[in-house]
Amino acid sequence: MRKRHRRIVRSFLFVVLAPLAISAWYLFAFAKDQYASYVAFSVRSEDVSSAIDLLGGLSAFGSGGSEDADILYEFIQSRELVDVIDKELDLRSMFSAPYSTDPVFAYANDGTIEDLTKYWGRMVKIFYDSGTGLIELRVHAFTPTDAKNIANSIFTNSSAMINDLSAIAREDATRYAREELDRAVERLKVARQAVTEYRSRNQIVDPEAEIGAQTGMMIALQTKLSDALIAFDLLSESANTNDPRIAQAELRIEVIRQRIDEERLKFGVGSNGEVDYPTLVGEYERLAVDREFAEQTYLAALAAHDAALTEAQRKSKYLAAYIKPTLAERAEYPERGLLLALVGLFLFFSWAIAALVYYAIKDRR
Repeated sequence: MRKRHRRIVRSFLFVVLAPLAISAWYLFAFAKDQYASYVAFSVRSEDVSSAIDLLGGLSAFGSGGSEDADILYEFIQSRELVDVIDKELDLRSMFSAPYSTDPVFAYANDGTIEDLTKYWGRMVKIFYDSGTGLIELRVHAFTPTDAKNIANSIFTNSSAMINDLSAIAREDATRYAREELDRAVERLKVARQAVTEYRSRNQIVDPEAEIGAQTGMMIALQTKLSDALIAFDLLSESANTNDPRIAQAELRIEVIRQRIDEERLKFGVGSNGEVDYPTLVGEYERLAVDREFAEQTYLAALAAHDAALTEAQRKSKYLAAYIKPTLAERAEYPERGLLLALVGLFLFFSWAIAALVYYAIKDRR
């Protein structure tokens, strides 16, 4: 065994075997067991089609939202969620409990929120399929209960975030319809108030009905006048001119004609400056048209608002868990054998490359 061979052996002992032995000693003597809780979910949408769509075979039940799943994927890794769960469960205490004996795998309790967020990425593993929108989490902790509690908190806060997004979407979808409905209600109130003020001011409930009554009275007066004229003609042929019945008949005809003239004045411009019926009817018809238009607008806005609400409810999103948070019965991590194999492989390749480079340079010289 030459000198160079002994040097290679010594370097192998110091560079590969010694660090590997130290790593094995730390992993099996000091590294704390870690338990894993699994939870899996996806964002679903209750998009229930109408009866016509069902008959046409166009229904789409429970369709997923890939964009919402992308948002949720980023939210689970965010500092916001870490801060919320830290306040709920005291993550710092959970993750730093074994720090005194296991500083490699545990969290330093004096770290900042940025450090905690970085450590969160080590303890919460996310497996996301962007094609199907399925998200699976593997949550690590130093006790089975802590791992399950963290998984439950992640699911609860993620569900709340999806519900908030759904509420915002519903608000955006119905805001315009609600604003239109509010304007229609206000217009209808103004139109009805104008009709009420008109009736109070003119002491008339319905000018058209009033005109109908006046027309009936005019027809009755015209009939009475016709009868009075016929009676007068018959009396004139059979009685003398000094007969008092002729004077009474003439007086009757004059009174009826005066009454007819008075009633006709109501259909034209009043002699005393009073408001005439055509003006009253014209104003009432304008107000009635405004009220009818306001009522139609209100009904249309109400139907649009109800349709928007129905459409928003049909497309409400929720978080569906197809694997609920599990409670571990044995520790799966750290994977000591795999870690030792990776460390040994890394040390061996580093040592072999360094040795080859060293002796290649030395032989060249």
